Amino acid sequence: MSLTTSHNDASLSASAEKQWPAQFGKVTDEFGALRSTCGVYELPQRVKIRLTGSDRVRWLNGMVTNNIRDLAQNFGVYAFLLNPQGHILGDLVAFQRGEGLLVESDRAQLAKILATFDHYIIMDDVEVADISESLASISLTGPKSGEVLAAAGIQLPAMQPLEVADLGWRDTAASVVRGGDDAFPSFEVWLAPEHGASMRNALRNAGATLVGQDALELYRVAMGVPLYGKDIRERDLPQETEQQHALNFSKGCYVGQEIVERIRSRGNVHRKFTGFKIDGAPPAVGTKIQWQGKEVGEITSSAAIPGPAGEQTVALGYLRRELAGPGKEVDIAGTRVTVSELPFRELLKN
Repeated sequence: MSLTTSHNDASLSASAEKQWPAQFGKVTDEFGALRSTCGVYELPQRVKIRLTGSDRVRWLNGMVTNNIRDLAQNFGVYAFLLNPQGHILGDLVAFQRGEGLLVESDRAQLAKILATFDHYIIMDDVEVADISESLASISLTGPKSGEVLAAAGIQLPAMQPLEVADLGWRDTAASVVRGGDDAFPSFEVWLAPEHGASMRNALRNAGATLVGQDALELYRVAMGVPLYGKDIRERDLPQETEQQHALNFSKGCYVGQEIVERIRSRGNVHRKFTGFKIDGAPPAVGTKIQWQGKEVGEITSSAAIPGPAGEQTVALGYLRRELAGPGKEVDIAGTRVTVSELPFRELLKN
C-alpha cells in the first residue's frame, strides 16, 4: 500500500485558493443558459483521486455504499463513504477506468477521504494518488450541450449516464463524461490542464455561455441536488438523504453496511430530504420548520429561482416523513411552506 499525491504542499495551497468567479454577467441570463441552452464552467473545488494496485476493486467495493465490483469499464457510480456507525463521511463518484479507478469528490472532503482510505488500507495492494492538478475538467450543462460539443469538434457516441468516452480533440487526448440525469443533459470534458482554456474558448465559440458560481448554485437547488457539508452532514443517515442511487443492497459487506441494512429491514427512517416552495424570502440555513406548533424539520439550502412565471423561493431540507408528501403544508414562523417533489421541474423548463 502507498498513499501519494501528484503535487507538493505549495501547489496544493495554490489549488485550494482557486475559485471560479461568482458571475460573468447577469445571474438570470446565466441561469437561463443552464436551463434553456448551454452553460460552460469549471469546478476547481472538484478533486480526482486515482486508485491502482491489484486489490483496488475489491478494496473500494468494501469501502463505499455502491457496487464497484461489477462496474463495467468506463462507467461510474455515485456512492457514500460511511463510518462504522453508518454516518456519512463523504460522497463521491467512482469510475472504472480499466488501468485504475478514478474517484471524484469535492476538495473540502479530500483530507477526510484520503485519511479514511489510508486508515483502511492495511495489507492491501492499493495505491492512492491525488491527480487533481494533472487533469482539468470543463463542464457543460443544458439541453444543447451535445450540440455545442459537436460544434466544438467533439462528436459524441451514444452514451449512458455516468459513462466515459475517450476521444481526441485537436490532436490531444480528451475524455467526455455524461452526467447522471438523462432528463437534464450535462457533460464533463477531462483533459490536460494546458488545454483547458482552449477547450473552454472553443465551447464558448460553439454557443455556450460562461456561467458563474451564483447561477450554478441556483441550478443545484432547482435540481434538488444535495451538497455534502451543507445538505448532507456526517450526522445524517444514508436513507434520510433520499439518494437511493448511492446504495446497493446486494453487493456484500462494506464499512457501515450493517447499519444501512438494519434501517432497510426495519422500515423507513423518520425523516427525509425533500423540497419546499416558500411564500417569501429565502430562509437562512438551519431555519426550523414547524407543524401545529411542533418542530418537524430544518432548511439546509434555499434560493429565489427565476422561472418562466417569475421568481419562486424554494428550499431543500429535512422533514418528518409522515409530513413529506408533495402538496403538504407546514410553516416557518408563520410563513406558508409547501412540500414539493424534486427537482423543481417547472423552474427548469426550457
